[in-house]
Amino acid sequence: MTDILLKNILKSKQLSEQQIEVLFDSGIRSKQDLATVGDAQTLADISGIPMDTAVSVMQWATGSTGRSEAPAQAPSQVPGAPIVIDSADIVTCVHCHAKQPKDYKSGDLCPQCGKQAEPSNTCYWCSSNGPGKFCRQCGAQFVPIGELELAVLLRREGNAKDEIAQKLLAMSQADKDRLWERARRS
Repeated sequence: MTDILLKNILKSKQLSEQQIEVLFDSGIRSKQDLATVGDAQTLADISGIPMDTAVSVMQWATGSTGRSEAPAQAPSQVPGAPIVIDSADIVTCVHCHAKQPKDYKSGDLCPQCGKQAEPSNTCYWCSSNGPGKFCRQCGAQFVPIGELELAVLLRREGNAKDEIAQKLLAMSQADKDRLWERARRS
C-alpha cells in the first residue's frame, strides 16, 4: 500500500496530518503494521490520537473494534431485564440448544434442527440405554458410540467404572488401535 493511499484512508478516519506523521515516525506505515499494534488502546497510547478515532482506524485495519470488550452480562444480571425461570423438566437440544416441546420424549428429533435432541447412549458397564452424559442406572460416564467396544474390553480387564471414560479420552489414536487389535482377537 502506498503512503499516499494510506494517508488518504487515515484522513477519512479523522486523523490530522500531524497525527499521521506521528504514526509514520513511530514505524506504522501499512495496514499490517496497524494489525501488529493489535488494539485501539495501544494505538491511542502510541500516537496520542483520541480513543474513538483509534477505534475507527483499528476497525478498518483489523476488521474488529480493537477494544478489549468486557464479556456480555447474563440476562439476569442486566438491570431491568426480565428474569426467566424454566421448570426442571425443560429439555434443550444438545445441537442447537432449542427448547423442546412439552410432549417431548427421549429420542425424539428436534423440531428446530432435525437432529436427535438427546442422543440415546449405551452404557458400557450395565448395558442400559439413555440420554445425557451419564448412565441413569449405574452412573457410569457414557463414551462415544465408536468406542463402546473398547470400553467393554477395559471393563472385562478389570478397570474401575469411573476410570474407563477418562482412560479412553486420554488415549492416543495409536493406543486405541492397539486396543482395537486386542478386541478383535477376543
